[in-house]
Amino acid sequence: MAGNRKLSLIALGGNLPVDADAPQATLSKAIAALQAQDLRLRSVSRFFRTPCFPAGAGPDYVNAAVAVETSLSAEELLARLHEIEAQFARVRDQRWGMRTLDLDLLDHGGAVLPDAAGFARWLGLPLERQMQEAPGQLILPHPRIQDRAFVLVPLKDIAPRWRHPVLQKTVTEMLADLPPEEVAEPVPL
Repeated sequence: MAGNRKLSLIALGGNLPVDADAPQATLSKAIAALQAQDLRLRSVSRFFRTPCFPAGAGPDYVNAAVAVETSLSAEELLARLHEIEAQFARVRDQRWGMRTLDLDLLDHGGAVLPDAAGFARWLGLPLERQMQEAPGQLILPHPRIQDRAFVLVPLKDIAPRWRHPVLQKTVTEMLADLPPEEVAEPVPL
């Protein structure tokens, strides 16, 4: 990759319509919006349908993952992702609530942010605290990658050998650590 360009991994998801667009169309348009002069799309996973959690709480989600090459810093890339979410009527009023579009920066060139200790705090945060607390700064890699089949299954499409810079496990190895019934939930569309 030329100069200081980094490969970044981004998870996409949504379960609410935008205007007349179903979530699948919204994700397709968001992927198109990611293709700017300072973002080069490298690969796109298949789209997967994932049941809403908890079951029956809302429409199924559509999930995907993309790899982009960029010279943007992690913070600049996150700001870009938030701008794209806003274009698709994303409202950040409820942690882990239903949404039109969610773009999560999973990895930015293997960076561990804000630092190893800051990452470790979020990695080890109990579930009930995760539901209430949002980090005040960017945490990389995304601290919940290893827990979420709906992130890992699409990621396996585009980066099966990507290695978590802290846990030192590949996507394939992290998927193998999850219960098989969770891994089976995301179904290709």
